[in-house]
Amino acid sequence: MQQLSQRLQSAELPANIFNLDNGLTVVHQYLPATPVVVSDVWVKAGAIAEPDTWSGMAHFLEHMIFKGSPRVGVGEFDWVVENRGGVANAATSHDYAHFYLTTAANHLADTLPYLSDILLHATIPDEEFIRERDVVLEEIRSSYDDPDWVAFQTLCETLYQYHPYKRSILGEVELLMAHTPNMMRCFHRTHYQPENMTVVLVGGIEQESALSIVNQAFGKFSVRSECPANIINAEPPLIEIRREELHLSRIEQERLLIGWNCPGADNLEAAIGLDLLSVVIAGGRCSRLIQELREEKHLVLDICSDFSLQKDSSLFTITAWLESGHIDTVEQIIGDRLYQLQTTPITEAELNRAKKLLLNDYIFSTETPAQLAAIYGYYNTISNVEECLLYPQIVNNLSSSQLQHFANLYLSPERYASVRLKPC
Repeated sequence: MQQLSQRLQSAELPANIFNLDNGLTVVHQYLPATPVVVSDVWVKAGAIAEPDTWSGMAHFLEHMIFKGSPRVGVGEFDWVVENRGGVANAATSHDYAHFYLTTAANHLADTLPYLSDILLHATIPDEEFIRERDVVLEEIRSSYDDPDWVAFQTLCETLYQYHPYKRSILGEVELLMAHTPNMMRCFHRTHYQPENMTVVLVGGIEQESALSIVNQAFGKFSVRSECPANIINAEPPLIEIRREELHLSRIEQERLLIGWNCPGADNLEAAIGLDLLSVVIAGGRCSRLIQELREEKHLVLDICSDFSLQKDSSLFTITAWLESGHIDTVEQIIGDRLYQLQTTPITEAELNRAKKLLLNDYIFSTETPAQLAAIYGYYNTISNVEECLLYPQIVNNLSSSQLQHFANLYLSPERYASVRLKPC
């Protein structure tokens, strides 16, 4: 961690960070070559902020934010943005909710105040609450028609048995039916407060103008409330293989998902090492499992590995799509190849290939104002914004022996969660 700290001090963030008097964090980067500005507001109010019986509240609130405030009527925000050629949307995850607006720079002063008003002073009208709840309930029902969503959610519930990462972000039908507008107003006024927010502005607006608009738009928040306490329990290490098997009538191909819970944002070097290992394992046509299981042995139709960085505990997954009859063999081979990673160092040629792929992906993910705003907001929500600069440095410095160490620590072939989907 000392080496990471030293690299962090030497990194130069192209954006500027400001902490306003009310506790709000503002990140600004001026890009004079573009006439566009992306405003991305990140809130530490994802699914892990929900009390157990309030499951789905964070995502439902994301919908209700757009129903207006005392000064902004239902649909007025969309009308203002679209009539100035802008676009807006939102997303909710376990660690955050974020709301983003893209507009011409000369329209920012006309549009951002509307976004801030519905964010800070959401009315959550009773009649709109009932109407929008039906939309969210249909979203939940539709998700169960997606076998890949079903498999992933089952994996989360199998892997995490204590931490709220086990929950569906969409929530549960029975609990959503019990939610009330007053409960949502309480959740909103508890979490949508300045110390929980990061406002990111990237694009063709200079710093003085950007800060002036943000100070005016985000100067007054709602009166605070207090939700029921939400205690987040740490997930104990896996000590076994946990397996679940589901049979669905609407699928033709079997699916195998394997997952491990891994270090969160507080151990960035290990997390990025595991991201690099995901490329080695099944992150491109030349990767180990794609070559062996798909190209040579034809045991899978496709296979991939992914690493998802999260605040408390990250998620490493391997997913395979295959014809019936091969699932035991494929799972056994995956376990054997993980054991090889633990016992045999990766060659320099393979390590360099994986590094190039990962670094190219990182470069491609920082090309546009929207991508930059998303990276800054994401990192400042789960850790701190400066750490996004460490990603390429850490990738370049990782050694074969370090990756072998991380594989031994976190990717055990004897301790993982497994979900199998099979046709009925």
